[in-house]
Amino acid sequence: MFFEKYKGNPIFGGPERGVCFDVYVTHDGEKYRMDFSWRDHKSVAVAFSDDGVHFDEPIITLAPDPASAWEDERVNRNCVLKIDGVYKMWYTGQSKGKSYIGYAESADGIHFARMCKDPILSPETDFEKDSVMNPCVLYENGVYRMWYAAGETYEPNVLCYAESTDGIHFKKYESNPIFGHGDLEFEQDRVGGCQVIRTEDMGYLMFYIGYKDIDTACICAAKSPDGIHDFVRSKNNPMVTATPGTWDENSVYKPSMLYDKEKDLWTVWFNGRRGTREYVGCATRHGRELF
Repeated sequence: MFFEKYKGNPIFGGPERGVCFDVYVTHDGEKYRMDFSWRDHKSVAVAFSDDGVHFDEPIITLAPDPASAWEDERVNRNCVLKIDGVYKMWYTGQSKGKSYIGYAESADGIHFARMCKDPILSPETDFEKDSVMNPCVLYENGVYRMWYAAGETYEPNVLCYAESTDGIHFKKYESNPIFGHGDLEFEQDRVGGCQVIRTEDMGYLMFYIGYKDIDTACICAAKSPDGIHDFVRSKNNPMVTATPGTWDENSVYKPSMLYDKEKDLWTVWFNGRRGTREYVGCATRHGRELF
């Protein structure tokens, strides 16, 4: 395995707290901020940490809207950016077997209010099937750039791209999908749930879920000069795999990656599955080069 798992995994979730999955970890001031999906509450929540391993008690940031026809059952799979003092959340809303993407804002990063009654992104094409989900957004030169997963609701199939000037009205890329399953066995079935990072030395890095089959997943990486075209998969894939006989023995999912320049250290947070139980763990890799 290219990354080394933390020996104290899982670091978050458990029999009392329940299933926690699809994390999005960022720096918020001097704290690590972890936005995540909390299955038992059908909501998204946030937890904070001083070291990225020991997290405070979670706080629900957005719950389902029972008056809605598209996010009345559950909300999950979100990302949060702080732009000009405003916390902006793109999230997945689910209802009747379909998934959509919505948008909310907050002044304090905890209490979020929906800014739109309708979804800002819906499944419309054949390859999007019933679901668009797992938004990952970067804000560059006045443009909101969104990567999202699309396809089946249980597990998506492909990765797509859209752009917006206001973070609400997105135009889907005409040549979607931009990324699909690979030739090697560990990602031969489908791909899903990605995070994209812009770097000065490696272009755009995309960390994503690769599926051997619908129930067996690992964490992989690819890079692109612009985040849309000419993706090259890492020769070191898979980056993280399931470990037999442990808490994540069936699959590892949805990576969230940060690089510490001073320590020359990559840290990835992910959810691992054993049966129906999914909790959060982390793993590290010394050295900048991933490809």
